[in-house]
Amino acid sequence: MTPSQADFREAMAHLPAAVNILTTDGPNGRCGITVSAVCSVTDDPPTVLVCVNRRSAMHDVFRANGRVCVNVLGGAQQDLALHFAGATKVAMAERFTWDIWDRTQEVPVLKDALVTAIGTITDAVPMGTHSVLFATIDRITTRAGGQSLVWFNRAFHRLAAGNDGSVT
Repeated sequence: MTPSQADFREAMAHLPAAVNILTTDGPNGRCGITVSAVCSVTDDPPTVLVCVNRRSAMHDVFRANGRVCVNVLGGAQQDLALHFAGATKVAMAERFTWDIWDRTQEVPVLKDALVTAIGTITDAVPMGTHSVLFATIDRITTRAGGQSLVWFNRAFHRLAAGNDGSVT
C-alpha cells in the first residue's frame, strides 16, 4: 500500500540533511532559497542535484539563469536559513545587501559557508511538485573546522566533528 503524504513527510522529517542556501544571479534576477534536498551525483564530472519546488517564484529564475551556488551553512547560520526560507519576511533584495557575500563571483557566494560549490545547471527533471536540477560544479571552496547546520525532526541542529573526525 502506498504511504500517505503525511506518513511520507513524517518519515522524511527523520532524515537528517545539511542546510544550504542555493543562489543565482543573471539576466533573470538574483535570488536565493534555503534547501535541504542537495545530493552528490558523481565526481566525474563533479555533479550535484538540488530539488526546487516548481511553484516557487524562484524556480524559473534558477532555470533561466543557469548558474548556481550551493552554500552549505555552518552551525551558526540558522538565521540565514530562516531568512532565505522566507520565514522572516526580509525582502530578497535586502538579503543581498548584507556584508556576508563574496561579490567577486558571478553568483552570490556566502563568505562563511562551510562549502561553496558553483556550477551550471545542465539538466532539470520534473518530479511531482519539484524539479530535480542537476548542476555540474566547476568551482569549490571548503572551509575547515566549525559546525554544520542540519535539519532533523523539523528543527535545526548543530553538528560538529570531533578532533579525531568523529561526529558529536
